[in-house]
Amino acid sequence: MKAVFRRAATRAAVATLGVALSMGIAAEGMAGPHMLIDIKTGKVIEHEDAFQKWYPASLTKLMTAYVAFRQVKAGKWTMASPIVMTKRAAAEPPSKIGLKPGQALTLDDAIKVLLVKSANDVAFAIADNIGGSKENFVAMMNAEARRLGMNSTNFVNPHGLPGPGQYTTARDLAVLTLALKRDFPQYSGYFSLEGVMIGKRKFGNYNKLIARFDGADGMKTGYICASGYNQVSTATRNGRSVISVVLGSDSLAGRTVQSADLLQKGLTDGAGFSDPTVYRLKPYGATRDQVADQSEIICSKKKGKKVRSESADEVGDKKTSPYVHEITRPLEFARITVIPAGKGTPEAELEEVADASPLVIYGRKVTFIPIPEPRPVN
Repeated sequence: MKAVFRRAATRAAVATLGVALSMGIAAEGMAGPHMLIDIKTGKVIEHEDAFQKWYPASLTKLMTAYVAFRQVKAGKWTMASPIVMTKRAAAEPPSKIGLKPGQALTLDDAIKVLLVKSANDVAFAIADNIGGSKENFVAMMNAEARRLGMNSTNFVNPHGLPGPGQYTTARDLAVLTLALKRDFPQYSGYFSLEGVMIGKRKFGNYNKLIARFDGADGMKTGYICASGYNQVSTATRNGRSVISVVLGSDSLAGRTVQSADLLQKGLTDGAGFSDPTVYRLKPYGATRDQVADQSEIICSKKKGKKVRSESADEVGDKKTSPYVHEITRPLEFARITVIPAGKGTPEAELEEVADASPLVIYGRKVTFIPIPEPRPVN
């Protein structure tokens, strides 16, 4: 009887959310779409509004990275290939690192900055370089989405800044994350970096589970007014690995807490799940074909308009989780090398990084830091 009441309550909650979403906003205080997936089996442990279309924000960069990895696998690029900053890329709005046109990063460093700093100029530069243009690269992104079965996803840019026609779902993001984990395990270290350092500038990972949640090893965060605070997270503990997808949280701390709670559930309580795999989960939701817009909740004057930066709510939010602990040591930063514009720049002008292996680009040595191996969980 209790199970019947729970199912009835769930149906009522979904119906209420459907009404709110049909009006273009989510109900105040109500959780947005989320999913919890077992990586080994692809089984769904928990899901809510998994097929509701949503703005991906910087979660878009997961596909940008996936396309880059596919090009490396095809032998068309290497991780040592230079990604040159173009004029169009340098003109993109923040978040960005501010490279000048002609300056470059290796693809290795560009991916690090893409995932940790969520730099829009670097995402656009990857698109311009690998695709030949942003438009061609976006076509590659959408082709990969179709190939993976992300049937409710469409990309219009490589970074996730607001754009008509850009949308995804929690289910599709789970499919993409599974593909990243299964197709490219050799690149898993990119998603668990604690921070990057460019010259004297240090940037910590916006994913506040990294180094703070036992076993956290990825993946990416995203924020724009229309999406709210999004997060895709992965964690591994005692031989088990899970994925959580959280869309539309009302704050950075809120998405961290919800992600931590889902991951903890998947790592400890999800052994007996019986739902189908994420690939076989049938579409549902009366409003799933409408793209939900959170702008009225997240960026209205009543709530206090936030800048379009994922660090907007980093200070002053009191939400906490018993599964997230403070870091009692300094963050570990991966050093990033900026390659000066032009081929004739003296080698001495390149940044030196201790104990790094030299590579040769444009006939000059640059330094390279390998991605870190996952640390064992105590």
